[in-house]
Amino acid sequence: MSDKEFRKEFKKESKQDFRSENKHVGDGKQMLLGFHAVIARLRQDPESLKTVYVDPARRDRRMQDFIKSAEPILGRRLHQADTERLRTLAGNDRHQGVVAFADAVSKVQTLDELLDALQGPALLLVLDGVTDPHNLGACLRVADGAGVDAVIVPKDRSAHLNATVSKVASGAAETMPLIAVTNLARTLRELQEAGVWVIGTDDQTDKTLYDVDFTGPVAIVMGAEGEGMRRLTKETCDELVKIPMMGGVESLNVSVASGVTLYEARRQRIDKAVK
Repeated sequence: MSDKEFRKEFKKESKQDFRSENKHVGDGKQMLLGFHAVIARLRQDPESLKTVYVDPARRDRRMQDFIKSAEPILGRRLHQADTERLRTLAGNDRHQGVVAFADAVSKVQTLDELLDALQGPALLLVLDGVTDPHNLGACLRVADGAGVDAVIVPKDRSAHLNATVSKVASGAAETMPLIAVTNLARTLRELQEAGVWVIGTDDQTDKTLYDVDFTGPVAIVMGAEGEGMRRLTKETCDELVKIPMMGGVESLNVSVASGVTLYEARRQRIDKAVK
């Protein structure tokens, strides 16, 4: 696409007040930043995208490919917005020239819905005290990759879904159920009553993740980097495991640790299925 064709394609800017879009984020709506998050939504549920803004100053191949694939689907929902307007919408410059506003995707919202919807042995990721939105986004991304059924977080001590989480998750925030619970220890007990084995991670235990069976219904609990799980959370777990550290560092980032543990669980399940 030439510069002239690009400008002609998007010569009609939205006349609405861009700042007003931000006021409607939340309450069933959300903002998506960057190519990964918007492309994932285009593939999953394009009708939920209400408005997508692109930076006309970006005329590189990636932007051209995005517009070429998005324009036939979005039609008049696709608009141009200059860099300053995109910064105002996103609240930062980490949008890659793409900002979208969409209806929130319908996913399981409660523990009961989750348990009712499960097919096969549950694989759950529980995050206790992960307050950094970048870490939460990365955990959602690795959870999606490992085929986790849902991610569970406490309402009072956790990052929650926002534009930063969505961008870091690279589309996983649009597909991975994220359930916020009032009392995490009570939620773990409810999972145990439903037949889910709760495995916590703790650097001080002797047993490693390679010593336990992840093939049944399991919830893997990760604490915040440095602090680990809270005392009551740890006491509620059925067993504790650690990731063996062979070098000089003492621990891994929570998203990396989640990936290592979840993919060990996935490996065991694959091995069991082929035997």
